Amino acid sequence: MIFQVRFFMAKNDYTAEQIQVLEGLEPVRKRPGMYIGSTDTRGLHESLREIVDNSVDESLAGVATDIWVYIDKEGRAYVRDNGRGIPVDKHKSGVSALELAMTKLHAGGKFSGEAYKISGGLHGVGASVVNALSEYCLVVVMRDGKAYYQEYKAGVRVDAVKETNQAQLDKWLPSKWGVKIGSQTGTITVFKPDKKVFTTTEFDNNKIRTILKDRAYLVGGLFFHFYDEVHDFEASYYFEGGIKTMVKHSNRDKVAVSDVIYISHTDDPISIEAAIQYTDTYNENVKGYVNGINTTDGGTHVTGFRMALTRAINDYGKRSGILKDDANGNGKKKKVAPIITGDDLKEGLNAIVYVKMPSESLQFESQTKAKLNNPEVQGVVMSAIKEGLDMYLEENPQQAKAILDKVLLAAKARLAARAAKDAVLRKGALDGASLPGKLADCQNTDPANSELYIVEGDSAGGSAKNGRDRKFQAILPLFGKVLNTERARLDQIIKSDKFKNLIVAVGAGIGEQFDISKLRYHRIIIMADADVDGEHIKSLYLTFFYRHLPDIVKNGFLYVAVPPLYKVISGKEHQYVYSDEEKDTIVKASVGKKIAVQRFKGLGEMNANELWETTMNPASRILRQINVDDAEAADHMFTTLMGDEVPPRKKYIQTHAAMANLDI
Repeated sequence: MIFQVRFFMAKNDYTAEQIQVLEGLEPVRKRPGMYIGSTDTRGLHESLREIVDNSVDESLAGVATDIWVYIDKEGRAYVRDNGRGIPVDKHKSGVSALELAMTKLHAGGKFSGEAYKISGGLHGVGASVVNALSEYCLVVVMRDGKAYYQEYKAGVRVDAVKETNQAQLDKWLPSKWGVKIGSQTGTITVFKPDKKVFTTTEFDNNKIRTILKDRAYLVGGLFFHFYDEVHDFEASYYFEGGIKTMVKHSNRDKVAVSDVIYISHTDDPISIEAAIQYTDTYNENVKGYVNGINTTDGGTHVTGFRMALTRAINDYGKRSGILKDDANGNGKKKKVAPIITGDDLKEGLNAIVYVKMPSESLQFESQTKAKLNNPEVQGVVMSAIKEGLDMYLEENPQQAKAILDKVLLAAKARLAARAAKDAVLRKGALDGASLPGKLADCQNTDPANSELYIVEGDSAGGSAKNGRDRKFQAILPLFGKVLNTERARLDQIIKSDKFKNLIVAVGAGIGEQFDISKLRYHRIIIMADADVDGEHIKSLYLTFFYRHLPDIVKNGFLYVAVPPLYKVISGKEHQYVYSDEEKDTIVKASVGKKIAVQRFKGLGEMNANELWETTMNPASRILRQINVDDAEAADHMFTTLMGDEVPPRKKYIQTHAAMANLDI
């Protein structure tokens, strides 16, 4: 029996009666974040991923070729595969194997390595956790020419496993699937996320597509079929090119410096694949995968890859004579190229590192499998990648030179940027000694309870300073449009007065000097006019934070303020309106009444009280938190909209012109 003990402390009465035992799946419902990371949209899609990955494991075991995912209008998710089907015979524990897998933590076929040699599962809790966090769940098993099912509510079975018939299946499952008893095998899981657990139960079409597309790239021969009934959207994913195609696709709008370098190696029982390509951009996109799972926080396989890349490039540079030692045989100094560091290799790097290994030996940091912890993997990956890169660079000297030139340029820029940063931050600006003069700081010194408003314009800055709560709200007015940092190096950014003031005010540094622990505010809020110019300015600041202070975004510290578009006045009463649709509705409902509609052209038109009431008061304001759910999609969007290439941007604008708000 799996149980969790909780202690409740009373002031003067602490006895055995205060100790509560949570049995079965109760711990999951009490502490869902321990199992799926969170109860917001990320946790919701983590639940779907857990079920999808169980089906992917059937493909990795060589017994499934297709996976179907279906989202209906009632918010239910359906996942089907044509694998073996979960066993339904009775387990030695006294219940069926299906019930055991769905209602008991750490129960499954991925521990011994017999049923699944390679799988993404480790903890044996995926299906049971999803079941526990669903208001309703149904599992149908097709095997041995029959169909079996079991239903659950909040993780508790409704009845024992039973056999079902075709008529019942037709009622339960999407008709477009055409599931027929007798001719098909596999497992079908239907679940409806519990509104009592999740803050949102609405599945995101784009997030699901990303999950399925990634796995289609990683698992050759596996066909994904996706249908979203809510948006009447249908797509299929199948890629024979694997991770090599994945890298090519992510670089589709960038200028390639090199071809895609593909490396494959097996050191039994671990197999390694890597695809590497450099582009002329300044940003890095490295993804790590283990048995089909995207390890978003990296791990030992990614560390091994980075070490191998650094050594291989440096070794080739020395062998080719491009990188020289500090002195020759006579002790006389030679002109040397800059020392190449791991940071220099990041510029323009796009890579996938994919490791497959026995599931029973996997060590992840948590149930969400965001980071691989197996120490032995680092050395195996480093050796395999180093050997593969050494061979490629020797056999492709033109490609090698192009990569080395790119890296050396990054190294020179790093040294120039460091000199510029040192000149700006030499006297301890990060500790607040040289805060910019325009900054109206807050009284609170606790970052968790402090927020910084980045305000466009001096007039809006003046209203914000007068309207703020100076206890916890700091104001930094920055006038005019700033540098587009998508194609700018750090030394250029540091020389910009606007960004210099912003970097110093934020307090965490930039580039290799960045230290998130020194961040002075845990809410950094971009506040610009509600017009086209304001949207452009917000885009420029978002580009800066995403490209050069990404940890601020990843930690959820970046926000965008949402000011109102209109003020609707009726007599002595008024209300603020945030969209044209809302304004039109109010006007139509006010027929016969005398009303006035004031359009705010900019923040500077608001007085201090209005700005506080609408955009700065925590009790009434609207803030949009900026986060990145799909790094590849975000990278593609920034490259398209803010990069040098005009055709992709023109095409995007033409395609999405109808969505633009041109009311200025």
